[in-house]
Amino acid sequence: MDKAQIGVIGGSGLYNMPGIERVREVRVATPFGKPSDAYFLGTLEGRRVAFLSRHGRGHLITPSEINFRANIYGFKKLGVERIISVSAVGSLREDYHPMDMALPTQFFDRTRQRVSTFFGSGLVAHIGFDTPVCPTVVDALDKACAALGLPCHKGGTYVCMEGPAFSTQAESNLYRSWGMDVIGMTSLQEAKLAREAEVCYATLAMVTDYDCWHPDHDAVTVKQILDYLTRNAENSQKILRWAVQSLPVKRNCKCASALAHAIITDRKKIPAAAKKRLKLILGKYL
Repeated sequence: MDKAQIGVIGGSGLYNMPGIERVREVRVATPFGKPSDAYFLGTLEGRRVAFLSRHGRGHLITPSEINFRANIYGFKKLGVERIISVSAVGSLREDYHPMDMALPTQFFDRTRQRVSTFFGSGLVAHIGFDTPVCPTVVDALDKACAALGLPCHKGGTYVCMEGPAFSTQAESNLYRSWGMDVIGMTSLQEAKLAREAEVCYATLAMVTDYDCWHPDHDAVTVKQILDYLTRNAENSQKILRWAVQSLPVKRNCKCASALAHAIITDRKKIPAAAKKRLKLILGKYL
């Protein structure tokens, strides 16, 4: 199977960006079912990159229906060591304007229906998640925005809501009172699973609206989000190209050893089926 170094998860148009070469479609089987779509592998700025459409081509999958485990496992199977997630978010702050970029470094989970771990069924592990994104990837994205002259907010907290409906005004104002910065529907599970898979992860969040709290702006609509996403697509592609070529080849972050002290289960009692299912992720420890 063809391999990649860097994964990009986002909209289906990302793998058509200028500069990407030798693109081919790859279907990946996983123990957790089918990923959202085929992966598109290509060469971007001299690096092998795998692209995945989070909601499937044509946007067929709701945030709660995404098979996050299969998506992240598929990247791992392709050899990916770093994932850049591109996603739309609502702003919970006056100074985070639509068309700005944000690089959240913390997450707050408000989802209720999602599986966000590879573990269970006789195998228990507890990863550290106090710093849920990779500083190396965040820094590369931040420097890319600066080099391109694009407004970017490094740091802050991303509230991950269940969806698919947008927030009520009461919810939006509560999140603001808690000091949250942006709100979205997808990044939290991706970040957790990437950490369990020892894959570096960061979110490039494109601000599309002010959620529904802002008195001078209409409540968020799908038409508004799509309009800003279309306008921001070129910027996100430029950021990705710059960041991909600037990421170091070798990793020296803690992401690569996140499971070193995480496995709690007695090695002698781990079921054979669990070992087989997670061999790709845990093989070096078992």
